[in-house]
Amino acid sequence: MSKIAFIGGGNMASSIIGGMLANGFEPQQICVGNRGEEKCQRLQKAYGIATTSDNHAAVSGAEIVVMAVKPQVMAEVLKDLAGSISPASVVVSVAAGIQLSNLQAWLGDSRAIVRVMPNTPSMVRCGAAGLFANELVSDKQKASIEAIFNAVGISCWVDDETQIDGVTAVSGSGPAYFFLIMETMQRVGQELGLSEQVARELTIQTALGAAQMASTSEHNTTELRLQVSSPGGTTRAAIAKFQELNVEETIRQAMQAAQSRAREMADEFS
Repeated sequence: MSKIAFIGGGNMASSIIGGMLANGFEPQQICVGNRGEEKCQRLQKAYGIATTSDNHAAVSGAEIVVMAVKPQVMAEVLKDLAGSISPASVVVSVAAGIQLSNLQAWLGDSRAIVRVMPNTPSMVRCGAAGLFANELVSDKQKASIEAIFNAVGISCWVDDETQIDGVTAVSGSGPAYFFLIMETMQRVGQELGLSEQVARELTIQTALGAAQMASTSEHNTTELRLQVSSPGGTTRAAIAKFQELNVEETIRQAMQAAQSRAREMADEFS
């Protein structure tokens, strides 16, 4: 039974652990290192896992070390832990904007390292994570890490580290794009005479239904859109207005801005 250590016990770590335990992982496999005693106690009570305020104790004997601390403190924490993490372990970073070269430099000796870009729907086990591994990560280690992130949604490996910035623009930041659209639809629904509750419920269920159809249908999203866009109908009128306002280009530029910011963050940590 492999030991998996989480350094940092925040929302993302807590969500991943909850998903792991619901998908066959054993509490005895998991240990969380977190400086705050209160958070340690809360995690221990919620999941029956081992917790400690001593990060060195947390990583002792761990085959997988998931670094779930804020990017701003990653260098400090990793440099401190470098001598305690086994050379045979794989280090997994879920911090945005920190490149493998930085992680390697802070760890010292050559290590198996995986970068992961998860997203917030992981908290409700509907997450989407992009993963990239350096050449020292074995197939067995990749499979183990896939199992961890598949426990809270889906995971996809990318072929080049630069593609993680694309993952950030699509799925990492993506939930906020949909929240903005939903926020706008609810507000306009009220302007059109619906109550706040009705506008909210219809918007959320419509988003959920559209995502479910896209996920399960044999048709792609373009075909699904055309199926509900009858000539001369209400949907066609709305889509025509979107196209007139060039909403596609707005979305493209927004996602490119997210990708550019991800690259800037990488430079800041270099």
